[in-house]
Amino acid sequence: MIKLFKNLKPFKVPIIFVLILVFFQSLSELYLPTLMSDIVNNGIVNGDTDYILKIGGFMILVALGGTICTITASFLSSKVATGFGRNLRKGLFTKVEGFSIEDFDKLGTSSLITRTTNDITQVQQVIVIIMRMMISAPMMCIGGIIMAVSKDSKLSIIIVVVIPVLIGVIAIIARKGLPLFKSMQIKLDKLNLVLREGLTGIRVIRAFNRNDHERERFNEANHDLTNTAIKVNKLMAILMPLMMLVMNFTTIAIIWFGAKRIDAGNMQVGDLMAFIQYVMQIMFSLIMVSMMFVMIPRASVSAVRINEVLDIVPVINDPKDIKKAVSKKGYVEFKNVSFNYPGSESSVIRDISFSAGPGETTAIIGGTGSGKSTIINLIPRFYDITSGSILINGVDLRDMSQDELRSKIGFVPQKAVLFTGTISENIRYGKEYATEDEIKRAANIAQATDFISNMEEGFNSVIAQGGTNVSGGQKQRLSIARALVRRPEIYIFDDSFSALDFKTDAKLRAVLKEETKDSTVIIVAQRVSTVIDADRIIVLDEGNIVGVGTHKELLTSCDVYHEIVSSQLSEEEIA
Repeated sequence: MIKLFKNLKPFKVPIIFVLILVFFQSLSELYLPTLMSDIVNNGIVNGDTDYILKIGGFMILVALGGTICTITASFLSSKVATGFGRNLRKGLFTKVEGFSIEDFDKLGTSSLITRTTNDITQVQQVIVIIMRMMISAPMMCIGGIIMAVSKDSKLSIIIVVVIPVLIGVIAIIARKGLPLFKSMQIKLDKLNLVLREGLTGIRVIRAFNRNDHERERFNEANHDLTNTAIKVNKLMAILMPLMMLVMNFTTIAIIWFGAKRIDAGNMQVGDLMAFIQYVMQIMFSLIMVSMMFVMIPRASVSAVRINEVLDIVPVINDPKDIKKAVSKKGYVEFKNVSFNYPGSESSVIRDISFSAGPGETTAIIGGTGSGKSTIINLIPRFYDITSGSILINGVDLRDMSQDELRSKIGFVPQKAVLFTGTISENIRYGKEYATEDEIKRAANIAQATDFISNMEEGFNSVIAQGGTNVSGGQKQRLSIARALVRRPEIYIFDDSFSALDFKTDAKLRAVLKEETKDSTVIIVAQRVSTVIDADRIIVLDEGNIVGVGTHKELLTSCDVYHEIVSSQLSEEEIA
């Protein structure tokens, strides 16, 4: 957790103020019992009303000063902690944004959400406690011992007996609590995972009538977390009664032995009252320490999980020496590329070589699992290739910055993803400062204008979370418009026409041909009708290229392609 404290540097000044304020607050609390002792010994015993009023007034001023210090310190410490939490969340989110797909797979989305929210909140709460108690608790404990000894050194033997008992209780409970706190965070990850899957997959769950199964999964994860939380709370619930029990027995012992010392004339009543208060302050300071021990173990576990994310070195990084383009814009070339996913022994694609240039449409077709989408995902460098090289404009994409590489690409994924916001905002996602005319033009080319104009607010209509208020085909068209508004050098369509009807598909491809005439177009498709007019068709089978050519050439030269065409078109259409 200490490693995270470097994020407190921007709050150096308020932290110093908090520590000073807490210092003065502790002094005021330590001074009050002595003043009360003086009132009893010198005022009440002697019947000196003026002295009582004088010291009493001074006590009020000291108490008021301590209260102001307490309130101000609480305000500043809360402000520091929330600012720390805000900055840490921002840093964590920024770090995660730089992760490759492989890095995401290591931790999992649900765990990353928990770490960014719950874990940071745990650390944030502990920072408030540490700032408030880091100075206060030790000072109250040490100061209380000194003041108690100054009142009566012999009676202070009681403190020597009690403090080790309290420290032992705190240590035992903290030691047993730490593994449970760690377990709680892992079980919270599991609950988040089940909840996330249940919410995002609600349509599939209902379609297959698996509501009861998902409810059981959630209840199991929920009960697991609850049972662990109950164990932790039972353990921590023991702490306070034990502390109070020790405190009460200590008070009885002080009164018992103190009364004997007063009776023997070795101690005054006021000193005994002050002594009791100082012992209470010592005990309460230890209770404050115990509270820190209750929260610090859980926060420590959270801090470790946060640091795990911050310490990850992304698998994909920008090179130190960025190279400039050496050939025409939009030129893509694969040279003997092979790739296998992390943890997999066999390659998904093997020895892939082809090139695609501006003004050309290159289509990739093949059976399910043949490696089509894998090839597409390698171009924006979502994964790094295992061997070979991919050149963009004559430069290996590993020698380019990721920002520069992706700025050249208009990517339309297989599964259309829309974000909460208006239609305009979703299209503008492809080009931040796109004008209204550019947005409308892109929508028109993507054949989206008709359904947008039928919506109540037109381009200002709000897309619901996950795009649930538009159909699959509408999602795809908006996703295509988002790529078109960018006007990139390279267009990548990863099976992006599958949800469109044949009429819309044909119209869209006809308009796209004119729009993308100066760009490189790479299409992955299942439909033969989508790739039939491509300048180059690459046929994949089990990760290998088994044919390259035009539609007519491949019909006679590639059995795999002929088989795909025969499964989709009639003999008359093929002819």
